Amino acid sequence: MTHIQPAFDGTELAAAAPAKSRRVMDDYEAWVDEVWPAYVEAADSGRPFTIDGVARDKNLPDPPHPKSQWGSLPARLQDAGIIRHHGYGPSQRCRKSLVYVWIGVPVRLRELVVARRREEREARRQARADERRAA
Repeated sequence: MTHIQPAFDGTELAAAAPAKSRRVMDDYEAWVDEVWPAYVEAADSGRPFTIDGVARDKNLPDPPHPKSQWGSLPARLQDAGIIRHHGYGPSQRCRKSLVYVWIGVPVRLRELVVARRREEREARRQARADERRAA
């Protein structure tokens, strides 16, 4: 499909049609439930991936507030022991910016990762509480 843009001199310039935007969901938790299996599948593949790369490949919907809510999904996946940080790579949308590249945690290690992350969060919480009491 092309988009016809008439020029001022009377000629017509043919260009690719504007990209169709993704569907936006109204409920954040329903959105998480819908996109979660795609990221578990990507993690189980054993290949590195980006969050946006999976969303584009699987044509996943956007959360209610796309600019601020996409970033919480990797944190949830990490807390569930499904993914871990693998490195950095170029963004598919803008080749000039770097984004996190993720890789799946093996299924047999996921419970250990969840327990360790829980302990680390608790230790940080305790350290902050101790620091406040000392001040």
